[in-house]
Amino acid sequence: MKKVVTRKSQVKIPSGVEVSLDHLILKVKGTNGTVERDFSNPRIRIERDNDMIKVLPSNKKLTKKDKMYINTTLSHIENIISGVSRGYEAKLKICSGHFPMSVTLEGKNIIVKNFLGEKIPRKTQITEGVSVKIEGDIIKVTGCDKEKVGQTAATIESSCRIKNRDLRLFQDGIWLLDKVKEKND
Repeated sequence: MKKVVTRKSQVKIPSGVEVSLDHLILKVKGTNGTVERDFSNPRIRIERDNDMIKVLPSNKKLTKKDKMYINTTLSHIENIISGVSRGYEAKLKICSGHFPMSVTLEGKNIIVKNFLGEKIPRKTQITEGVSVKIEGDIIKVTGCDKEKVGQTAATIESSCRIKNRDLRLFQDGIWLLDKVKEKND
């Protein structure tokens, strides 16, 4: 007989975090910023009860898909709450072998010059709500939304993707060093 592991369908709101719920649009405000997210799904409903956020099925019969949507929504809400209270960070490493590559930050763009000896610089736009710092050969991407931090890090990494060459020999580029994690202050 299989043992079914169930999860509580509620998330506790920590002190210092403000949560407002308008229908299925959740707005969370903390020390690091504000995140607003739309959880429109006909299978679930979200309720706020004092210092708890409850995610419940919309109908009385609970199916596997309902459990899946409930658990996914709970994980997103937990990530949002920890993001506005602690923040998220991803690290990338600048690697250049033969051609000295330079990476600069200009406004909301990252500009990579002399990648594999190219004359035209490569530009990557930074997602809104995310900050980027370049410290030597390390790029730090920080923000309060885990998905935006991860997407910005992936966009920066894919801007220096090497095509039509042997990757064992040409190891230049910007590579993900640490995945998106909670910030350790």
